Amino acid sequence: MSKIAILGAGSWGTALAIILSRSPRKHEITLWVRDAALAAALQKDRENKTYLPGCKLPSSVQPTDSLRSALEGAEIVVSAVPSAHVRAVFTQALPHLRASVPVASATKGLEPLTHLRMSEVLEQTLATNFLAEIAVLSGPSFALEAALGEPTAVVVASPKVDGETPLAARIQEEFAAPGFRLYTNDDVLGVELAGAMKNVIAIAAGACEGLGLGSNAQAALITRGLAEMTRLAVALGAKPETLAGLAGLGDLVLTCKGAPSRNRLVGVQLGQGRTLPEVLSGMRMVAEGVNSAAPLLALARQHHIDLPITEQVDAILHRNLPAREAIREIMDRRQKPESF
Repeated sequence: MSKIAILGAGSWGTALAIILSRSPRKHEITLWVRDAALAAALQKDRENKTYLPGCKLPSSVQPTDSLRSALEGAEIVVSAVPSAHVRAVFTQALPHLRASVPVASATKGLEPLTHLRMSEVLEQTLATNFLAEIAVLSGPSFALEAALGEPTAVVVASPKVDGETPLAARIQEEFAAPGFRLYTNDDVLGVELAGAMKNVIAIAAGACEGLGLGSNAQAALITRGLAEMTRLAVALGAKPETLAGLAGLGDLVLTCKGAPSRNRLVGVQLGQGRTLPEVLSGMRMVAEGVNSAAPLLALARQHHIDLPITEQVDAILHRNLPAREAIREIMDRRQKPESF
């Protein structure tokens, strides 16, 4: 029986713990919780009433607020920490990590200050002790649906070694469970960029909904949003087919149209005229797109890539541009051929 440690007990970290408990591989699972009171509640109630109510934690899942207890003997570590906190959490975790343990990042976003992808943050943080072996997990996966066992397909990416993706293949085998299917990929960069960018496009899609715009506007925005995602990702070295797969188009559609999407909800409320502080004050969980727009724009400017939707979302979020004016700015741009 292998031990898997999940760091981060938000909705997705908790859902992954439940999913992995169903695996035929029969894992011992620890779920690290930053908040001691929440850890105690999970141990007592066997339910994360704060982030994933209605889903019981199986007996094979052991919640703890101790990084040492969570990581001791772990053969795989899963990072489900918000992007802004990954570096700090893994700096604290470093003394308790075995030198050979692989890390699977399940966080979709960029580090706000450095604009680094999560695999890059982990590599920097862990390289002080050992050469990190890192994979990324992404795709269309609302936590509640996956935890309830509804059919969910995701992608796990790791670098190629001798023509294979050994870490992705290992995680595919270890994490597969009834209703939870994983596809392997070697395009780590493309998978991570897609996961960060789709959240920003979802804020724009939500703003259209909040403004009362119809299906025409939302379909156009999703399609041109995918074009933006592809332009930037390919310019940075990603494969275009990754953006047409689960981590790209699949997750984009889910996040733009799915009712549970936090990023879509932020956009809806901004479209209805609420300010960003008002919106965020009513949310328990992180909407990663709020912190991703500016870093993505910075990356795009470094590589001379045009991201008109992302630019307008950043203006709504950080320059108080009304959502209706942002839509007008996009529609009034110079006419041009359709291209990716």
